[in-house]
Amino acid sequence: MTQEEFLCVRCARHMKTCCQTSEVHPTQADVRRIADYSGRSGFTEYRVPENENYLDQDDDPAWSRHVFRADKSRRVLKRKSNGDCTFLGDAGCVLPLETRPLVCRLYPYDYTEQGLLDELTPGCPLELLAPAQGLIEALDMNADNARRWHKQLYSEIRMESESE
Repeated sequence: MTQEEFLCVRCARHMKTCCQTSEVHPTQADVRRIADYSGRSGFTEYRVPENENYLDQDDDPAWSRHVFRADKSRRVLKRKSNGDCTFLGDAGCVLPLETRPLVCRLYPYDYTEQGLLDELTPGCPLELLAPAQGLIEALDMNADNARRWHKQLYSEIRMESESE
């Protein structure tokens, strides 16, 4: 029996992926983890979101209070000239799971400071799922890790605004 390709690989052939369209906010701790692992620096910049949906944080005041600066900019991973995330390689993300930005680890879970939401973030090509297969199952994710990363994310973004 041949092993089915991972959903993200199939997605990359099907359409632009989250690694090509998302404006990824790494926490300061994410930046340190990535720098320690990769030996790189200068992979972030401050930018006002191109996609106005990122500015709509009415349901999550903690996010707008701790992530966005007064000019509406926020720290994001730089992108390559073609729009790809700076850490997107030929076989997907070049960073190990526990080094990736917390928002990347959480995707496609949607969340607010209160916790994970029932509905997932739209974007993954559900038409590529096997019959009766769920997205979280196809991505080999689990809610326990997501809850841990969610708690860590909000702890880290709160620490950022306290340290400024």
